Amino acid sequence: QTSKIAMKKVLLMGRSGSGKTSMRSIIFANYMARDTKRLGATIDVEHTHVRFLGDMFLNLWDCGGQDAFMDNYFDSQKHNIFRNVAVLIYVFDVETQDDVDFHYYQSCLMSIKENSEDAKVFCLIHKMDLIPEKQRSLVFDERRLELERRSSPKSIQCFGTSIWDETLYKAWSQICVSLIPNVSSLKRNLSNFRQIVNADEVVLFERATFLVISHITSTPEGQEDDESEEHDRHRFEKISNIIKQFKLSCAKLSAEFQSMEVRNRHFCAHIECFTPNTFVMVVTNQVEGSSSAITALNIKNAREHFAQLESEASSASQA
Repeated sequence: QTSKIAMKKVLLMGRSGSGKTSMRSIIFANYMARDTKRLGATIDVEHTHVRFLGDMFLNLWDCGGQDAFMDNYFDSQKHNIFRNVAVLIYVFDVETQDDVDFHYYQSCLMSIKENSEDAKVFCLIHKMDLIPEKQRSLVFDERRLELERRSSPKSIQCFGTSIWDETLYKAWSQICVSLIPNVSSLKRNLSNFRQIVNADEVVLFERATFLVISHITSTPEGQEDDESEEHDRHRFEKISNIIKQFKLSCAKLSAEFQSMEVRNRHFCAHIECFTPNTFVMVVTNQVEGSSSAITALNIKNAREHFAQLESEASSASQA
């Protein structure tokens, strides 16, 4: 049955202790950040198949980062490790990044070029919470520029992350979305939906992980803008983190999270199960004129259309 399902091979690499398994466990195995302390070091390669957005599977290879294993990956296991890779994620510990780390990273790039030339590369500069807050932006920019220099001509994308805040969700949302073939079509339809329901923001979350798949925001001028300076740019990932923790609390009580509404005098945010594989959040600032029943009806009416878009995405992934 899995032969008919889209399989995307994702390599998670980095030296031992950089935090690879902890972040994987938080995003895909429903660990709390504090619970990752009991995780041991990864031995060789741990394989995990993670269902994402229905019929797409992430074939996640969590590669142990001890020097003996790393050397072996570039020697006898090179073809097995680096062939058919869709995404390489290399994790750097921000406090211990050194020449040995760069050597292994550049060896990964060479192996990717030889075996999976079209693979996307993401670098996570991890444990940013250990850097004083006022210095984080400067430290991240320095590391990012150095990685871009060492990666040239390969294009990469860098994120500063920590298991203790929303930055982990920001990075993994963009990584997973990069694997969705029709995300631009999804965004256009989400924009149409926002205009029809007269909402200020609409956000689409993946059901299991609560990672952000797409979002659309209206500006005061009536235009649509993803990165308005008036908003917290990490607000959706913060919501992902909060709702994910709430879902885990519900599960401990043998209850299933279905919907939530948060309302005050400034806004109304309605979060509800949307399609079999997504949740949607509809935000409006017209609090007095907003109705929970109308919002729920609009979501119900759009549900079949967006489920069809998911089906098309699955078909495109399998092509």
